[in-house]
Amino acid sequence: MIVIKTENLSKVYGKKDNKVVALDNVSIEVEKGEFVAIIGASGSGKSTLLHQIGGVDGPTSGKVIIDNEDIYKLKEESLAVFRRRKIGFVFQSFNLIPVLSVEENIKMPALLDHKKVDEEYFKDLVKTLGIEDRLNHLPSELSGGQQQRVAMARALINKPAIILADEPTGNLDSENSKEIMEMLKVSIRKYNQTAIIITHDLAIAENTDRIIKIKDGKVVE
Repeated sequence: MIVIKTENLSKVYGKKDNKVVALDNVSIEVEKGEFVAIIGASGSGKSTLLHQIGGVDGPTSGKVIIDNEDIYKLKEESLAVFRRRKIGFVFQSFNLIPVLSVEENIKMPALLDHKKVDEEYFKDLVKTLGIEDRLNHLPSELSGGQQQRVAMARALINKPAIILADEPTGNLDSENSKEIMEMLKVSIRKYNQTAIIITHDLAIAENTDRIIKIKDGKVVE
């Protein structure tokens, strides 16, 4: 079953002499439960593609279809709700709120959506990610690997169907990178999710089910 599909997706920035084609008619499909890596050099368009799929930045032309929903036909408010409920984001820079505890950071997306947190699921999630003893700590009191685990828990708290991870190991050493990839695989299998990870590191990409290579805004492999 196809849950993520792009059709002739293009993104162009600037005009005339300043024109930059970030994506050039990109069409991909991702099946339910699949763990896919999108790889490419800096400036290849891989992060732009992830942002398009995540509903963060609209395309110049083409479509993004998630769960049979053409997401860029949604009104802005509906798209924001769709993102919050269907998609979990994991970023390279963690993006944790420094004045909030680990527990508060994780639960924030659910509270923003005016949803009651499923406490049993929360307990299982933090145990799975190995951060159950860090819930009262601030982000500054954690290692980089621990902060990324918190970011993953935050991405998973609303039980999204899709996880989008943009260079999630980019700020980590090799040992922590390996652990985060293992945790990510365990989480998406356990909670039956579909995931796309952006990376420039082939060793990281080889931990996934399938690799899509992008170059100069086009899928080349």
